[in-house]
Amino acid sequence: MPRIAVIGGGIAGMEAAIRLSNLNFEVDIIEKSFSLGGNVNNWHVLFPDHSPARLLIDQLKNQLRDKVNILLGTEVVRTEYNNQQYILHLSDGTRLTFDAIVITTGFKVFPAQRKEEYGYSIYPNVITSAQLEELFQSEKPIHTADHRMANRIAFIHCVGSRDDKIGNRYCSKVCCVTAVKQAMEVAQRNPGSEIFLFYMDLRMYDRHFEDLYFQAQTQYGIRFVRGRLSEVSEKSDARLYLKLEDTLLGKPLRLTVDLLVLMVGMEPADNSPQLANLFSIPVGTDKFIQPENFHLYKNRTSRQGVFVAGCASGPKSIGETLADARSAAFEVYNFFNNN
Repeated sequence: MPRIAVIGGGIAGMEAAIRLSNLNFEVDIIEKSFSLGGNVNNWHVLFPDHSPARLLIDQLKNQLRDKVNILLGTEVVRTEYNNQQYILHLSDGTRLTFDAIVITTGFKVFPAQRKEEYGYSIYPNVITSAQLEELFQSEKPIHTADHRMANRIAFIHCVGSRDDKIGNRYCSKVCCVTAVKQAMEVAQRNPGSEIFLFYMDLRMYDRHFEDLYFQAQTQYGIRFVRGRLSEVSEKSDARLYLKLEDTLLGKPLRLTVDLLVLMVGMEPADNSPQLANLFSIPVGTDKFIQPENFHLYKNRTSRQGVFVAGCASGPKSIGETLADARSAAFEVYNFFNNN
């Protein structure tokens, strides 16, 4: 029975491991952190159906039970290839041998302090979308850092995406719909609040995403402005003064808000470039792992027996990530059956 290493224990890694196990492979998940679930652990509810993120993780964990060997707090530090098998040297000093590898390392969020003009880590009432998700976990109204009710909130799209200056030209794909989902959650918790979304372009690409966009405007009165933020400063009362441009009208805007939310994009996980180097597989200009063929073999890499799934090969929604993980599992199955 072939033995498969799934490197990364987020939802892509768990889904791939479940499917591979169901296909009668022996599977090990190698996860660098001390828990499974990856970035979804930080989410409150999911779009477009507002289902609890915890429910998804628990469902995947339940399917993994007794089927897969799970190594937590473990990283791959060196690899060897011998006799059509991969020998992985792990951070705990052990060596394990596998017949194929699936890389599911996911993503990290863009470090917002790199956009210094937005005031993140300078002004306490400038937070990221990831931090707002953490605030949602409490099921309480959203307050500012100085414990005032957030009555006026602005969301800034594309922070760390589609930005030549910081080197990320690509779209992170789900930030637009995440902003809409989060704005609706704030409106539910803070009735009567004024909420503004400043976007570069609205990319509501998937099924029911446009429905959320329509609902945000008609049911919650959320305002969408095609605009660009140039500067943030803090007033004496700790509120934030924003200098913006309405890019449709070509006119300057000035707005004072209680809370500023930066919609941070996706970047490759810290260990993705290292793994690409260890397995001698290429990455794209965006630093995500490059598939062998974007159309026919999007889960294969240029290295025989090494596959990729989920956000390790680029930004994806949760639904796309799970589907991609299932696709990778069947690519592994075909690899062994065709050989």
